[in-house]
Amino acid sequence: NIKFPWKLSIGDHSWIGQRVWLDNLDTLTIGSHVVISQGAMIIQGSHDYKQVDYPTYSRPVALENGSWVGAGAIVTLGVTVKSHAVLAVGSVATKDLEPYTIYQGNPAQPVRERAIG
Repeated sequence: NIKFPWKLSIGDHSWIGQRVWLDNLDTLTIGSHVVISQGAMIIQGSHDYKQVDYPTYSRPVALENGSWVGAGAIVTLGVTVKSHAVLAVGSVATKDLEPYTIYQGNPAQPVRERAIG
């Protein structure tokens, strides 16, 4: 599901699995060779709980080249998944993920370097 296609940019050779939810209330940039696995969610908006009428707000999200969002994982508003970073299955990214690093958990924490090659 893609909420607003006109706010979405996708690079070459990227893959989006079944049941992925792109809640792109703001700009969503997906680089080249990115994988978003089955059931993952990119959540770009929320509500201000401090206000009685719960107004919405949003932030851009970027998935840089070579990054991978695992099955059932969640990337929240304002996060950048940097080049070749991995967000493991079922994990939740609430802050930027550094390049060539594997993250796991809720909230996602770095667990090891991603060696390619």
